[in-house]
Amino acid sequence: MTLDLNKCSIGIEFGSTRIKAVLIDEKHHPVAQGSHDWENRLVDGIWTYTLEDIWGGLQDCYKNLCTEVQEKYGQKIEKVAAIGFSAMMHGYLAFDKDDKLLVPFRTWRNTITRNASEKLTEAFNFNIPERWSIAHLYQCMLSKEAHVKDLAFFTTLSGYIHYKLTGRKVLGVGDAAGMFPIDSKTHDFDAGMVEKFNQIAKADGYPMDVKSLMPEVLCAGDEAGSLTAEGAKLLDPSGTLQPGIPLCPPEGDAGTGMVATNSVAVRTGNVSAGTSIFAMIVLERALGQLHRELDMVSTPDGLPVAMVHANNCTSDLNAWVGLFAEFADKIGAKISTNDLFSVLYNNALTGDSDCGGLMSYGYYSGEFITGLIEGRPLFMRQPDAKFTLANFMRTHLYSALGALKIGMNILINEEKVGLDKLLGHGGLFKTKGVGQKIMADAMNAPVSVMETAGEGGAWGIALLAAYEVNKAVGESLPDYLNNKVFKDSKGSTIAPTPADVAGFERFMQGYKAGLAAEKAAAEQFR
Repeated sequence: MTLDLNKCSIGIEFGSTRIKAVLIDEKHHPVAQGSHDWENRLVDGIWTYTLEDIWGGLQDCYKNLCTEVQEKYGQKIEKVAAIGFSAMMHGYLAFDKDDKLLVPFRTWRNTITRNASEKLTEAFNFNIPERWSIAHLYQCMLSKEAHVKDLAFFTTLSGYIHYKLTGRKVLGVGDAAGMFPIDSKTHDFDAGMVEKFNQIAKADGYPMDVKSLMPEVLCAGDEAGSLTAEGAKLLDPSGTLQPGIPLCPPEGDAGTGMVATNSVAVRTGNVSAGTSIFAMIVLERALGQLHRELDMVSTPDGLPVAMVHANNCTSDLNAWVGLFAEFADKIGAKISTNDLFSVLYNNALTGDSDCGGLMSYGYYSGEFITGLIEGRPLFMRQPDAKFTLANFMRTHLYSALGALKIGMNILINEEKVGLDKLLGHGGLFKTKGVGQKIMADAMNAPVSVMETAGEGGAWGIALLAAYEVNKAVGESLPDYLNNKVFKDSKGSTIAPTPADVAGFERFMQGYKAGLAAEKAAAEQFR
């Protein structure tokens, strides 16, 4: 079997712990993959990746994709129909007029901008989360950081990569919505808020036009440039990949998650559960009032989306599974990581519906929704708790959804947002049925997982790249996905169980009450 590479598209996404590349054929099926594991580091109190991490990781990931194509199909990748790049949203990559990085990349994981976040939220009457790019910039101003005077351009990770490969300073509207508020009518940065920010900056001694410092905003399907000769060499140092390949607008991982789950139409939603966790609900109308726990962002084609984002999800779960793996190794038990997850996760379903008096907080970093500036992974239990393995694992699964649940309650119960379907994807759902069941009970709503859910954001950005070059005149992104990608897709749906819904609610009462202990741990355990 050989591929018609001229009809294939490539999607590459930078996740928190892995860079993944997917090659899809003209039927949108993944036919080859490549990946590279990486990890952010805490340097001088800042969660960051170096430029060497970024480019070395990208090149290794792409090389691994090419190796699989060579091994499976006996072909070298010289040309494809289109390429797309996506990455974790938000953060702060700041450059001077010579494209020199002014300060280390500040990722979404940093919770160091609370003062700026609060001041901008009040000024805009619009929620500006701590991880948003504009909050990072304003915090730099408030802190009188020397580099601000030299700032010529700031962007997100996907926007930076796209710029270096095409020479175009652009950003997909979904990722742009994590930089600065978007006007859903113009599909551009909100002009009124841009002017307000300029006035605030000038009053603080930083006269500027902030819009000129940010990338141009594009919607899915808009022309976004093509791979330059320098970009081709940067992506593929072997020189095999040829320039001239179209690139779609770079997007954030929230947008690609919506695409990968076909959740871009109104009244649809998806939950991405991995290192962080977020729910994206496409709205019929604007929210009635400001909620600090909810972000207003956008689909890749510009529809308004309410986003509930929590910084912490599976990291602590994975750490505990790693501990059990170490124990298994010490006693000579041979068990694969996947099998270990399966055993522990499925056993969790046999535990008490309220976890029997156990509690955990998997906070590796701060958590805005629950008011924590810093995090400390914490496990505790009542003296008379039912301390079983099932309850232990169930507790960590429940806790992974705790902050998300608080935000979703506001969206559903207070704002009365309509939701026809909720789709899950990400690492939490890899063990079949378990994360899906826990999520359904936590959200008190049916949760579906598609067969393609494991493909994730790299597949999602590959689909956006394919849409860029294959869409018919006037064909919307939802129509393209419904008619050409997901028409015959299969999946499974799990409905909530009333007894387990009630158990989760009891657990959440303890979760909220115990936050004082988590806060004390963050303050005292240093």
